[in-house]
Amino acid sequence: MNVRAAVLSEMGLGGPYAETQPLEIRELSLDGPGPGELLLRVGAAGLCHSDLSVIDGSRPRVMPMALGHEAAGEVLEVGDGVSGFAAGDHVALAFVPVCGQCVPCLDGRPALCEPGAAANAAGTLLSGERRWGDGVHHHLGVSAFADHVVVSAASAVKVPDDLPFEIAALFGCAVLTGVGAVVNAARPRVGESVAVFGLGGVGLSAVLGAVVSGAGTIVAVDVVDSKLELARELGATHAIKAGEGVVDAVREATGGGAHHTIETVGSAAVLAQAYEATHRGGQTVTVGLPHPQQQLSIAAVSLVAEERVLRGSYLGSCVPARDIPRFVELHRAGRLPVEKLLTHRLSLDDVNAGFDRLASGEAVRQVVVF
Repeated sequence: MNVRAAVLSEMGLGGPYAETQPLEIRELSLDGPGPGELLLRVGAAGLCHSDLSVIDGSRPRVMPMALGHEAAGEVLEVGDGVSGFAAGDHVALAFVPVCGQCVPCLDGRPALCEPGAAANAAGTLLSGERRWGDGVHHHLGVSAFADHVVVSAASAVKVPDDLPFEIAALFGCAVLTGVGAVVNAARPRVGESVAVFGLGGVGLSAVLGAVVSGAGTIVAVDVVDSKLELARELGATHAIKAGEGVVDAVREATGGGAHHTIETVGSAAVLAQAYEATHRGGQTVTVGLPHPQQQLSIAAVSLVAEERVLRGSYLGSCVPARDIPRFVELHRAGRLPVEKLLTHRLSLDDVNAGFDRLASGEAVRQVVVF
């Protein structure tokens, strides 16, 4: 079939993207689903900093690539050997296809799935195949900026049919990563303090995760005033403008440092600040993806003398088939109001302008609605 998709052919083009148009809306041929795969009609796809980091070249990927990795849609066709899915099912897509058989998967850490990581790096589906024509690669097994996609069934998780696609899409990345970083990686005890550095879709999801975990003091840090206001609306007890003196401000708000800090910016400098703002015996969790050349410098002795923990969390350290349904249920119960993260709805033709808003910090979560 023929599909309209946003294709990136060259990384590193500067902005404004509405003028330079790094994403070209093209008509591509799309093969049907192979064994273990699904054909989907995409309902909505979110714009994420992980997409932007491919566009600006800080997260290199094979080119050309049909971009986008946060999405929800409807199953149209089921490939051979697929069980648990049928035409008409609504699904959210996770950006790591889970093989279920490698060492990390068997250890309960599917975010680190080895075949999934290899396929994502190669720009293929989990099978090692590409279903796009014209030599175009898949983005993280999803390629969400397209009206139809073929994905591995291992990338899909069923969601309720009455959950709007533009909300369901957020559970595949922003909510999975941000809420998961708190409830799966940091695991604060009731009443402990949490500080979140960076208030994009992932960071604000982490604020929601801290609230639903029963954290006491919740500190939100960002440079954008509107995001600080939204963090307070979502449950943050303190909102601090990033910049000079931010570490001291977080320490003062939390009585000497947060028990848990979550860094979502993808900057080694911000991660160093988050580490400094963590209490003795506390934990710093990073979910941001800095440029591979960035290096982190910390006082090595603090890891032992202060019993500090510094850990990474990819995909929110989640098991998508377990965590997406439970996060959706929390949302339906009113405890994860993720709809408040959605600031813009746009068409596929406006996707480049959307990335201008994302780069400037104007938007929280924007969604292409098909």
